[in-house]
Amino acid sequence: MPLSHLHDLTDDVLARAARIRLACFDVDGTLTDGRLYLDSEGREQKTFHVQDGQGLVLLKRAGIEVAFITARGGTVAVARGRELGVQVFTGVKDKLARVRELGAGLGLGMEQVAFMGDDLPDVPAFREVGLAIAPADAHPWTAQYAHWRTRRRGGQGAAREACDLLLGTQGHAPSSKAVPHELAHHAGPCVAAGGHPERLVGLEEPRRACARPGRRRPLRLRDARFRDDRPQR
Repeated sequence: MPLSHLHDLTDDVLARAARIRLACFDVDGTLTDGRLYLDSEGREQKTFHVQDGQGLVLLKRAGIEVAFITARGGTVAVARGRELGVQVFTGVKDKLARVRELGAGLGLGMEQVAFMGDDLPDVPAFREVGLAIAPADAHPWTAQYAHWRTRRRGGQGAAREACDLLLGTQGHAPSSKAVPHELAHHAGPCVAAGGHPERLVGLEEPRRACARPGRRRPLRLRDARFRDDRPQR
């Protein structure tokens, strides 16, 4: 059973997941554990889970568009997004407006959009999207608006559970008999800090570690793949 490892899957949640064509993810506290590591020069370091990365790649291969939307600036999220071939928006003050723009650009209704987040800046998007997902350790004031909550915590496989839900309900769960070799890559390792294979450093020009597949996708986001919405000084 493709979804047997997930819990609390009501008929409503399954129906919502089956309609999703765009999946948007907050970064800090959702794709990471929410902690920020700063070196002596103030540069950020964050840790990402390779299982989340694999799930995001599988979503893209299934024709579901993926975007990272974060209120924080910096280059760490951009580096991870570049590695996975995912569009990244940093410095976003109004996440709902960005989600609406992305959905409209793809010709999608909000019922076809999923958003995963963990704290108050994510609530406006939660209240409008077709499927709102919170990690297990999301703040209670935010989790109350989620349609579904994962068993895993942010940065520890929560996003993979969200990906599995979408893949399973839409008939894209990989076969248990044979997983293509190409699927066993693309999730990492990331550009390392201090030799750690899963920790990304804020690089001025992050490089993609893996080649992107050349397959055409049914839906495409705009060509500007990495965008910082912070006011320019």
